[in-house]
Amino acid sequence: QVQLVESGGGLVQAGGSLRLSCAASGRSITNYGGGWFRQAPGKEREFVTAISWSGALTAYADSVKGRFTISKDNTKNTMYLQMRSLRPEDTAVYYCAVSPNGSYNTQAKAYSSWGQGTQVTVSS
Repeated sequence: QVQLVESGGGLVQAGGSLRLSCAASGRSITNYGGGWFRQAPGKEREFVTAISWSGALTAYADSVKGRFTISKDNTKNTMYLQMRSLRPEDTAVYYCAVSPNGSYNTQAKAYSSWGQGTQVTVSS
């Protein structure tokens, strides 16, 4: 079983940047695909971005394309989400997830391990 812990969330002004980290333990995620999802108050959890096990393939929600970048450092057993040009509508709890299926996947049900979430708040 893989345990995931997110960090790096916080309060930032619109236009600012944050980098979220997702540290894995219990098992190597080298061969795992990964993803980030977010959930705003009163809304359902939504897909943000995903990455294949090698990092060669990625997918992004239209709302974050060009502003967010997902990456994976297999030597550190960690996945990252670099967020730039943040907007108030990016405010949400952000969750990382991984799947032993090494391909990237935009569906939450494809992921078997989830972190506890980290709050990102963007002020206008």
